[in-house]
Amino acid sequence: MVFAAGLGTRMRPLTDKTPKPLVRVAGQALIDRALDDIARAGVETAIVNVHHLADQIEAHLISRTAPRIVISDERALLLDQGGGVKKVLPLLGDDPFFICNTDAFWHGAPRSNLIDLAQAWRAAEMDAALLLSPTQGSIGVDWDGDFDLAADGRIVRRPGPKPYVYSGVGLIKPQLFAKATQDVFKLAPFLFEAAEKGRLFGVVSSGLWLHVGTVAAIDDAEKAIAATGR
Repeated sequence: MVFAAGLGTRMRPLTDKTPKPLVRVAGQALIDRALDDIARAGVETAIVNVHHLADQIEAHLISRTAPRIVISDERALLLDQGGGVKKVLPLLGDDPFFICNTDAFWHGAPRSNLIDLAQAWRAAEMDAALLLSPTQGSIGVDWDGDFDLAADGRIVRRPGPKPYVYSGVGLIKPQLFAKATQDVFKLAPFLFEAAEKGRLFGVVSSGLWLHVGTVAAIDDAEKAIAATGR
């Protein structure tokens, strides 16, 4: 499930005419960076939800074959991430599925972070697992981090600065949404509930993580990529 329906308000005025997933960083659209990672990990189908400037995203993806693209149309009503997942549950089946934001990516990762996440999956212990990146050293992190990790890999929520940020990529069970009754709702409370039950785990990613949430962050990301010489 690739989230591409958001309004991109922090990137205005750029996103008044260009949807955030089509914003280019170092010559490549953000959504293509995400979909390329998904394809390299062997995922065959990506469900992409659309709302803001949806026609542009559909036109951009129409010729893409790897992964195969299925559009989830939210033009009539923006469902938020939780609601977006609930709408497509019949397409996702009963097995765990990846979720992926489109405003961040890794550069110079020596291996696939998605495959690392899949290999760490333990269905008996986990309802969800998230890829995490270091708060310090990642690009575009303008907050104090999101999570800490216990020795066994469980995600810990606590006040104050945290050593890891959520990278925007996770692996979750569809059964997590079995009791969801609303059409529009956020994803985060379901993850937090899993954490309270000790069933939310984290995997620390490799490579440089770049978060592109603002117009200024585009320049920061391009400078960081250029500095690596790759």
